[in-house]
Amino acid sequence: MIFERIRKNRLLKQIDPHHLPQHVAIIMDGNGRWAKMRGLPRTAGHHEGGKSLVRVLLACHELGIKALTVYAFSTENWKRPKEEVDYLMQLPGQYIDRYLPMVKEHNIKMNFIGHLDQLSDELQEHIRRAQEETRENTGLIFTIALNYGARSEILEAIKALIKKANEDAIDVESIDEGLFEQHLMTAGLPPIDLMIRTSGEVRLSNFLLWQLAYTELYFTKVKWPDFHEYEFYRAIIDYQQRHRRYGGL
Repeated sequence: MIFERIRKNRLLKQIDPHHLPQHVAIIMDGNGRWAKMRGLPRTAGHHEGGKSLVRVLLACHELGIKALTVYAFSTENWKRPKEEVDYLMQLPGQYIDRYLPMVKEHNIKMNFIGHLDQLSDELQEHIRRAQEETRENTGLIFTIALNYGARSEILEAIKALIKKANEDAIDVESIDEGLFEQHLMTAGLPPIDLMIRTSGEVRLSNFLLWQLAYTELYFTKVKWPDFHEYEFYRAIIDYQQRHRRYGGL
Protein backbone atom coordinates (compact mmCIF):
# COMPACT_ATOMS: atom_id res chain seq x y z
CA MET A 1 0.00 0.00 0.00
CA ILE A 2 2.85 2.40 0.80
CA PHE A 3 4.42 1.85 -2.62
CA GLU A 4 1.03 2.34 -4.28
CA ARG A 5 0.58 5.70 -2.52
CA ILE A 6 4.10 6.76 -3.52
CA ARG A 7 3.38 5.80 -7.14
CA LYS A 8 0.09 7.70 -7.12
CA ASN A 9 1.59 10.82 -5.55
CA ARG A 10 4.52 10.79 -8.01
CA LEU A 11 2.13 10.84 -10.97
CA LEU A 12 -0.27 13.35 -9.41
CA LYS A 13 2.62 15.80 -8.90
CA GLN A 14 3.14 15.81 -12.67
CA ILE A 15 -0.47 16.86 -13.34
CA ASP A 16 -1.24 20.57 -13.64
CA PRO A 17 -4.60 21.05 -11.88
CA HIS A 18 -5.17 24.24 -13.91
CA HIS A 19 -4.84 22.50 -17.28
CA LEU A 20 -7.20 19.54 -16.98
CA PRO A 21 -9.44 18.31 -19.80
CA GLN A 22 -13.05 19.31 -19.09
CA HIS A 23 -14.48 16.22 -20.72
CA VAL A 24 -12.82 12.82 -21.20
CA ALA A 25 -14.26 10.06 -23.40
CA ILE A 26 -13.08 6.44 -23.24
CA ILE A 27 -13.42 3.44 -25.52
CA MET A 28 -13.00 0.64 -22.98
CA ASP A 29 -11.43 -2.02 -25.19
CA GLY A 30 -9.68 -5.32 -24.51
CA ASN A 31 -11.83 -7.10 -21.92
CA GLY A 32 -12.23 -10.24 -24.03
CA ARG A 33 -8.57 -10.43 -25.02
CA TRP A 34 -7.52 -9.88 -21.40
CA ALA A 35 -9.65 -12.88 -20.39
CA LYS A 36 -8.47 -15.07 -23.27
CA MET A 37 -4.82 -14.50 -22.34
CA ARG A 38 -5.64 -15.91 -18.90
CA GLY A 39 -7.70 -18.85 -20.13
CA LEU A 40 -10.88 -17.28 -18.76
CA PRO A 41 -14.30 -16.72 -20.38
CA ARG A 42 -14.80 -13.32 -22.02
CA THR A 43 -17.39 -12.48 -19.36
CA ALA A 44 -14.59 -12.55 -16.74
CA GLY A 45 -12.86 -9.77 -18.67
CA HIS A 46 -16.01 -7.66 -18.67
CA HIS A 47 -16.33 -8.21 -14.91
CA GLU A 48 -12.78 -6.98 -14.31
CA GLY A 49 -13.34 -4.12 -16.75
CA GLY A 50 -16.18 -2.91 -14.54
CA LYS A 51 -13.72 -2.53 -11.67
CA SER A 52 -11.44 -0.41 -13.86
CA LEU A 53 -14.37 1.84 -14.73
CA VAL A 54 -15.08 2.51 -11.05
CA ARG A 55 -11.40 3.35 -10.43
CA VAL A 56 -11.23 5.76 -13.37
CA LEU A 57 -14.57 7.35 -12.41
CA LEU A 58 -13.25 8.09 -8.93
CA ALA A 59 -9.96 9.39 -10.38
CA CYS A 60 -11.92 11.84 -12.55
CA HIS A 61 -13.91 12.94 -9.51
CA GLU A 62 -10.77 13.47 -7.42
CA LEU A 63 -9.07 15.49 -10.16
CA GLY A 64 -12.12 17.70 -10.67
CA ILE A 65 -12.82 16.73 -14.29
CA LYS A 66 -16.29 17.91 -15.30
CA ALA A 67 -17.46 15.05 -17.53
CA LEU A 68 -16.61 11.43 -18.34
CA THR A 69 -18.27 9.54 -21.20
CA VAL A 70 -17.60 5.83 -21.76
CA TYR A 71 -18.50 3.49 -24.62
CA ALA A 72 -20.15 0.54 -22.90
CA PHE A 73 -22.09 -1.14 -25.75
CA SER A 74 -22.29 -0.19 -29.41
CA THR A 75 -25.07 -0.78 -31.91
CA GLU A 76 -22.69 -3.28 -33.57
CA ASN A 77 -22.06 -5.27 -30.38
CA TRP A 78 -25.35 -7.14 -30.84
CA LYS A 79 -23.41 -9.29 -33.36
CA ARG A 80 -21.42 -10.90 -30.54
CA PRO A 81 -22.33 -14.35 -29.11
CA LYS A 82 -25.68 -14.35 -27.31
CA GLU A 83 -24.13 -15.46 -24.01
CA GLU A 84 -21.77 -12.48 -24.02
CA VAL A 85 -24.49 -10.02 -25.06
CA ASP A 86 -26.81 -11.29 -22.33
CA TYR A 87 -24.04 -10.83 -19.75
CA LEU A 88 -23.23 -7.31 -21.00
CA MET A 89 -26.91 -6.36 -20.79
CA GLN A 90 -27.01 -7.46 -17.14
CA LEU A 91 -23.87 -5.61 -16.05
CA PRO A 92 -25.21 -2.01 -16.09
CA GLY A 93 -28.12 -2.90 -13.78
CA GLN A 94 -25.82 -4.78 -11.43
CA TYR A 95 -23.39 -1.89 -11.22
CA ILE A 96 -26.16 0.64 -10.72
CA ASP A 97 -27.47 -1.41 -7.79
CA ARG A 98 -23.99 -1.75 -6.30
CA TYR A 99 -22.46 1.68 -6.90
CA LEU A 100 -25.36 4.15 -7.05
CA PRO A 101 -24.98 5.01 -3.33
CA MET A 102 -21.28 5.80 -3.93
CA VAL A 103 -22.13 7.89 -7.01
CA LYS A 104 -24.66 9.90 -5.00
CA GLU A 105 -22.22 10.34 -2.12
CA HIS A 106 -19.67 11.88 -4.51
CA ASN A 107 -22.25 14.24 -6.08
CA ILE A 108 -21.85 12.54 -9.49
CA LYS A 109 -24.63 12.92 -12.04
CA MET A 110 -25.40 9.84 -14.15
CA ASN A 111 -26.42 10.16 -17.78
CA PHE A 112 -27.09 7.60 -20.53
CA ILE A 113 -27.04 8.01 -24.31
CA GLY A 114 -27.90 5.63 -27.12
CA HIS A 115 -31.02 3.90 -28.41
CA LEU A 116 -32.19 3.16 -24.88
CA ASP A 117 -35.76 2.33 -25.94
CA GLN A 118 -34.43 -0.87 -27.55
CA LEU A 119 -33.07 -2.18 -24.24
CA SER A 120 -34.99 -4.47 -21.90
CA ASP A 121 -37.67 -2.95 -19.68
CA GLU A 122 -35.66 -4.01 -16.62
CA LEU A 123 -32.51 -2.24 -17.80
CA GLN A 124 -34.49 0.86 -18.79
CA GLU A 125 -35.90 0.98 -15.27
CA HIS A 126 -32.37 0.81 -13.79
CA ILE A 127 -31.34 3.66 -16.09
CA ARG A 128 -34.35 5.79 -15.14
CA ARG A 129 -33.64 5.25 -11.45
CA ALA A 130 -29.96 6.16 -11.77
CA GLN A 131 -30.74 9.33 -13.71
CA GLU A 132 -33.61 10.37 -11.46
CA GLU A 133 -31.72 9.82 -8.20
CA THR A 134 -28.69 11.81 -9.41
CA ARG A 135 -30.55 14.48 -11.41
CA GLU A 136 -29.82 17.27 -8.93
CA ASN A 137 -26.16 16.38 -8.44
CA THR A 138 -23.77 19.13 -9.51
CA GLY A 139 -20.41 17.34 -9.75
CA LEU A 140 -18.92 15.14 -12.46
CA ILE A 141 -21.34 14.18 -15.25
CA PHE A 142 -20.86 10.47 -15.90
CA THR A 143 -22.32 9.42 -19.26
CA ILE A 144 -22.62 5.79 -20.35
CA ALA A 145 -23.14 5.11 -24.06
CA LEU A 146 -25.37 2.02 -24.33
CA ASN A 147 -26.63 0.69 -27.66
CA TYR A 148 -24.96 3.75 -29.15
CA GLY A 149 -23.68 4.44 -32.66
CA ALA A 150 -22.46 7.81 -33.90
CA ARG A 151 -23.72 7.43 -37.47
CA SER A 152 -27.26 6.71 -36.31
CA GLU A 153 -27.00 9.60 -33.83
CA ILE A 154 -26.08 12.00 -36.64
CA LEU A 155 -28.85 10.68 -38.89
CA GLU A 156 -31.42 11.11 -36.11
CA ALA A 157 -30.28 14.71 -35.57
CA ILE A 158 -30.62 15.43 -39.30
CA LYS A 159 -34.13 13.92 -39.37
CA ALA A 160 -35.18 16.01 -36.36
CA LEU A 161 -33.95 19.21 -38.02
CA ILE A 162 -35.68 18.35 -41.32
CA LYS A 163 -38.93 17.71 -39.45
CA LYS A 164 -38.70 21.08 -37.67
CA ALA A 165 -37.91 22.84 -40.94
CA ASN A 166 -40.89 21.18 -42.65
CA GLU A 167 -43.11 22.31 -39.78
CA ASP A 168 -41.67 25.86 -40.08
CA ALA A 169 -40.39 25.58 -36.53
CA ILE A 170 -36.91 26.60 -37.75
CA ASP A 171 -35.47 28.33 -40.81
CA VAL A 172 -33.09 26.08 -42.76
CA GLU A 173 -30.64 28.97 -43.00
CA SER A 174 -30.48 29.11 -39.21
CA ILE A 175 -28.98 25.62 -38.96
CA ASP A 176 -25.39 25.92 -37.86
CA GLU A 177 -23.00 23.78 -35.79
CA GLY A 178 -24.48 25.03 -32.52
CA LEU A 179 -28.06 24.17 -33.48
CA PHE A 180 -27.00 20.80 -34.87
CA GLU A 181 -25.19 19.92 -31.63
CA GLN A 182 -28.35 20.69 -29.67
CA HIS A 183 -29.96 17.75 -31.47
CA LEU A 184 -27.19 15.27 -30.66
CA MET A 185 -27.43 12.89 -27.71
CA THR A 186 -24.56 14.74 -26.01
CA ALA A 187 -26.40 18.09 -26.02
CA GLY A 188 -25.52 20.06 -22.90
CA LEU A 189 -22.21 18.32 -22.25
CA PRO A 190 -18.92 20.23 -22.55
CA PRO A 191 -16.74 19.66 -25.64
CA ILE A 192 -14.61 16.51 -25.43
CA ASP A 193 -10.97 17.42 -24.86
CA LEU A 194 -9.44 13.95 -24.58
CA MET A 195 -10.46 10.55 -25.98
CA ILE A 196 -8.71 7.44 -24.65
CA ARG A 197 -8.80 4.02 -26.31
CA THR A 198 -7.23 1.01 -24.65
CA SER A 199 -5.90 -2.36 -25.91
CA GLY A 200 -3.87 -1.14 -28.90
CA GLU A 201 -6.64 -0.58 -31.44
CA VAL A 202 -6.28 2.75 -33.30
CA ARG A 203 -9.74 3.59 -34.58
CA LEU A 204 -12.93 5.33 -33.39
CA SER A 205 -15.37 2.45 -33.97
CA ASN A 206 -18.40 4.67 -34.59
CA PHE A 207 -17.99 6.54 -31.29
CA LEU A 208 -18.88 10.26 -31.05
CA LEU A 209 -17.74 11.00 -34.61
CA TRP A 210 -19.04 14.57 -34.67
CA GLN A 211 -17.94 15.39 -31.13
CA LEU A 212 -14.34 14.18 -31.60
CA ALA A 213 -13.52 16.54 -34.50
CA TYR A 214 -10.81 18.43 -32.55
CA THR A 215 -10.36 16.11 -29.60
CA GLU A 216 -6.89 14.96 -28.54
CA LEU A 217 -6.62 11.18 -29.04
CA TYR A 218 -4.66 8.88 -26.74
CA PHE A 219 -4.12 5.23 -27.63
CA THR A 220 -2.54 2.69 -25.31
CA LYS A 221 -1.80 -1.04 -25.62
CA VAL A 222 -2.93 -1.55 -22.01
CA LYS A 223 -6.10 -3.65 -21.97
CA TRP A 224 -9.05 -2.12 -20.16
CA PRO A 225 -9.06 -4.43 -17.10
CA ASP A 226 -5.43 -3.37 -16.50
CA PHE A 227 -6.17 0.33 -17.05
CA HIS A 228 -5.98 1.49 -13.45
CA GLU A 229 -5.98 5.07 -12.27
CA TYR A 230 -2.22 5.25 -12.81
CA GLU A 231 -2.69 4.64 -16.51
CA PHE A 232 -5.37 7.32 -16.51
CA TYR A 233 -2.97 9.78 -14.88
CA ARG A 234 -0.42 9.03 -17.62
CA ALA A 235 -3.02 9.86 -20.26
CA ILE A 236 -3.74 13.19 -18.54
CA ILE A 237 -0.02 13.99 -18.34
CA ASP A 238 0.37 13.21 -22.06
CA TYR A 239 -2.62 15.46 -22.85
CA GLN A 240 -1.10 18.33 -20.89
CA GLN A 241 2.09 18.16 -22.95
CA ARG A 242 0.22 18.86 -26.20
CA HIS A 243 -0.48 22.23 -27.81
CA ARG A 244 -4.02 22.44 -29.18
CA ARG A 245 -4.28 24.68 -32.24
CA TYR A 246 -7.78 23.88 -33.60
CA GLY A 247 -6.56 24.30 -37.17
CA GLY A 248 -4.60 27.48 -36.43
CA LEU A 249 -0.87 28.04 -35.93
